[in-house]
Amino acid sequence: MASTHAFWLAGRQVSGEDTCDVTSPWDGRVVGKVSVPTDAQIEEAVAAAYAVRDDFAATPAHVRAAALDHVSRRLVERTEEIARLISAENGKPMKWARGEVGRAVSVFRFAAEEARRFNGGEAQRLDTDLGGQGRLAFTRRFPKGVVLGIAPFNFPLNLCAHKIAPAIAAGAPIILKPAPATPLSGLIIGDLLAETELPAGSWSILPVPNDKMPALVQDERLPVISFTGSEKVGYAIMDSVPRKHCTLELGGNGAAVVLADFASDEDLDWAASRIATFSNYQGGQSCISVQRVIADASVYDRLLPRIVAAVETQVTGDPNDDATDVGPLVSEDAAKRVETWVDEAVAAGAALLTGGKRDGASYAPTVLTDVPADVTLACEEVFGPVLTVQKVDGEAAAFAAVNESKYGLQAGVFTRDLQTAFRAHRALEVGGVVIGDVPSYRADQMPYGGAKQSGVGREGVKFAMDDYTYERVMVLTGLAL
Repeated sequence: MASTHAFWLAGRQVSGEDTCDVTSPWDGRVVGKVSVPTDAQIEEAVAAAYAVRDDFAATPAHVRAAALDHVSRRLVERTEEIARLISAENGKPMKWARGEVGRAVSVFRFAAEEARRFNGGEAQRLDTDLGGQGRLAFTRRFPKGVVLGIAPFNFPLNLCAHKIAPAIAAGAPIILKPAPATPLSGLIIGDLLAETELPAGSWSILPVPNDKMPALVQDERLPVISFTGSEKVGYAIMDSVPRKHCTLELGGNGAAVVLADFASDEDLDWAASRIATFSNYQGGQSCISVQRVIADASVYDRLLPRIVAAVETQVTGDPNDDATDVGPLVSEDAAKRVETWVDEAVAAGAALLTGGKRDGASYAPTVLTDVPADVTLACEEVFGPVLTVQKVDGEAAAFAAVNESKYGLQAGVFTRDLQTAFRAHRALEVGGVVIGDVPSYRADQMPYGGAKQSGVGREGVKFAMDDYTYERVMVLTGLAL
């Protein structure tokens, strides 16, 4: 019998009246039951966070930093246990689940560091004008208020960490909603926060059903919303609350560009290996996984067979097996959607070079070429282990192909030329350009977010803290400057 997990309401563990099963995408077994908060409990959490907002903003930095450091250390101590939990509820292979825990360790450590140096204040002389003689402006940042963090299923621990850790570091109370399919990893963070001395009410982790979210989104006591998920849901949230501050990370269809100068056998082997790995890691369920390869015509014929061969070496199967590279998607419905998109592309004339088969919630690593520009696979985020390869003539055509997408999260450019790197940085309409590698690289301390339909705002601890706060200036008068 799977155990029932309570949720965290204003820093204490509480159970609701109903429960929800959490099932493994790999074998369908129930891996846990989660208690679901009632409407009254949701209201209690919001009221507690709102009531404590001023006190929490005034909490000494060393208290917030110590709590964040504690969570970071405890994640290290419980790495294997938490990795197995991630794998159980998400289907993520253990090698990637352990990596996710390691990243969450870093996020909380970075947040502890930022808590100690954030909001130090900046002084500005105003006597550069006659009217400002004897005046000094002093600027600090203050929390905008309670944060509503809404996390997705694909990184059920680390993307919860990216909501909670910056909020605590900035002194902003937070109510976190983990994804309904993968709530257990987020609730683990509550276990660790409960061991700290943070004020009661400053954080809650509530597995709220999706149909209860519109009321939370509309609640005026929650002026900041940080959402990671689909474009459709993200922009629906923003459109429904135009006067709130929304940070939206909405995904993309990441392109890896291989240019003419990246042409040695060693270069092409490296590019093919990285592309194969990061089109399939997490089952392709990463916003910055490689979905499109855009290759210069001069290297295309040598690169394509290398990519296919590298993709075919990806080990698929049981996520509990340390040898597995590619596990199932989050659900059978997700795999069926991917299957439908690939079948549509093939019917429209795309060439299927490998893969293209579904087994329950698993979908085989897949490579296609000659994909028509108007099929769904070419236009939308596949969020599965599927890769398309396209031939172009020259750098300008390659960059134009990247920019044809409505998305703009990150792009990778395989080149060894520094001038080309700077041209790519200028030309590509994305939030991040990775030179010499795939678009799938993310350091958790760097600014992360997109352009166009990939969202607004930035994650990355310091940058999220900026989003959660605003500048307030104080003018000192009558000073001998």
